[in-house]
Amino acid sequence: MKIHMSEETAEYIIKDLQAVEGNKIRFFVRLGGCSTAQEGFSLGINKDTPKHPAVVLDRQNHEFFIEEEDEWFFDQNDLTVSVEDDEIRFKFHN
Repeated sequence: MKIHMSEETAEYIIKDLQAVEGNKIRFFVRLGGCSTAQEGFSLGINKDTPKHPAVVLDRQNHEFFIEEEDEWFFDQNDLTVSVEDDEIRFKFHN
């Protein structure tokens, strides 16, 4: 499992969350919403401190991560994060 994200997408998320340099940003599983990965669940994004990160990506002086407790959601798929029409998009793939 990997996180794929352009520098531009990282910058968009950082600005959207009003993150300051050194903040760590988590992709987490939440109940409800719409997702192609797991029915009845979706991904959220927030600033957080990693406890047991399963995967980490460094972009724009920030760590983007997924915790081990959320690995089940991805079912061994990679996550690609992008921005389209000012909306954050998630794509799950091998």
